[in-house]
Amino acid sequence: MTPTEPLLAPGPAAPPGAVRPPLPVKMVIAGGFGVGKTTAVGAISEIEPLTTEASITEVAAGVDDLTHTPRKTTTTVAMDFGCLTIDPTLKLYLFGTPGQERFGFMWDDIVEGAVGGLVIVDTRRLDDCYAAVDYFEHKGIPFAVAVNAFDGRVEHTLEDVRWALDVSEGVPVVVFDARERGSVRDALLVVLERALARTEG
Repeated sequence: MTPTEPLLAPGPAAPPGAVRPPLPVKMVIAGGFGVGKTTAVGAISEIEPLTTEASITEVAAGVDDLTHTPRKTTTTVAMDFGCLTIDPTLKLYLFGTPGQERFGFMWDDIVEGAVGGLVIVDTRRLDDCYAAVDYFEHKGIPFAVAVNAFDGRVEHTLEDVRWALDVSEGVPVVVFDARERGSVRDALLVVLERALARTEG
């Protein structure tokens, strides 16, 4: 049984005339430091997102690469949380992981029970997302790669990104904008479709 099957399996039949609440589905948003995970959760969540942001100290600035995010003053130290009702039958609960390798020990707890993951990529520093891609591949969790269009553009083609990350043809690679609600929703739906395909396969 795959990790996605219990969460996507239908529940007990509702009494006649009863309105069934939407099925809760857990999804993880992952990626390297400063790629847009917190931004994506904030853009799509229908509730005020829960964030665990802390100020970047001088010590942290010496460890985390701020070259491409010079205006970044905070960082996620545990997780981000938000939710999105897809339709009356389905509600996504979104968990954003911390991006720094030193917080990697939290990932198993955050990812447990998730049907899939969205790995956000900044093409200016692809190395930062290798750990997230490897994690989902190792765990056998369906995922998609979402290239964040910083400043409305990406540095490499999607095929180049696929080759650089060495992900199979079965892994969707898409471009999205972490600031745009509709764009984030479309990327999450790609993950959801992949998770559903896994359970039906």
